[in-house]
Amino acid sequence: MVMRQLARRGLVVRRHPAARRQRLLVDRGVDLVLDVGAARGGYATELREFGYTGRIVSFEPLAAAHADLVRAAASDPRWETRHTALGDTTGRQEIHVASNSDSSSLLPMADQHRASSPDIQMVGTETIEVSRLDDVAADVLGEARTPFLKIDTQGFERAVLEGAETTVPRLVGLQLELSFVTLYEGGMLADEAISWAYDHGFVLVGLDQGFTDPGGAVLQADGVFLRP
Repeated sequence: MVMRQLARRGLVVRRHPAARRQRLLVDRGVDLVLDVGAARGGYATELREFGYTGRIVSFEPLAAAHADLVRAAASDPRWETRHTALGDTTGRQEIHVASNSDSSSLLPMADQHRASSPDIQMVGTETIEVSRLDDVAADVLGEARTPFLKIDTQGFERAVLEGAETTVPRLVGLQLELSFVTLYEGGMLADEAISWAYDHGFVLVGLDQGFTDPGGAVLQADGVFLRP
């Protein structure tokens, strides 16, 4: 009865996606999570809340968000933060800063994004450091045997992966933001991201709804991929 009442209101009770992801991480013995596009540390905090005890290395380029990230990780000796973006080149670049911070991107926001969430606007730019994962992998990975890569970079996923060509074979899995429409100009779309993952030996094992437009259309989801 309660479930039907919730359903009529458009609600459904289901297992939290983080609980399912934690089971996958445990099953594969993940001992390091590379948290790319960490923002203020919500993803890593959620990992801890659902039982992940391994190392975390979080990458966040925006100064204000990184300051919050450092505070979030301060009491956790197995959570390291790095004040940089990851991409396919090394150096300083201009990032477009959004009014809600989480929508900030190295790519310009597309019309579809503006139409779907008119309350979010680009409010300026910030000069940030960009590194390649391959260049920092020896230091970051250390003795990790089963690292997992999460990328949440608002359309910039392709560049992150292109800067990680020699690191990817060491990964046991990854999480990618899958965009079904163009939300950032030149951004990686879902078909390209999924094809890239399968071409590199990963299989889609989890899909969680993300960004939707006011009409209810799903524009973006998070895909979890593991090696079979």
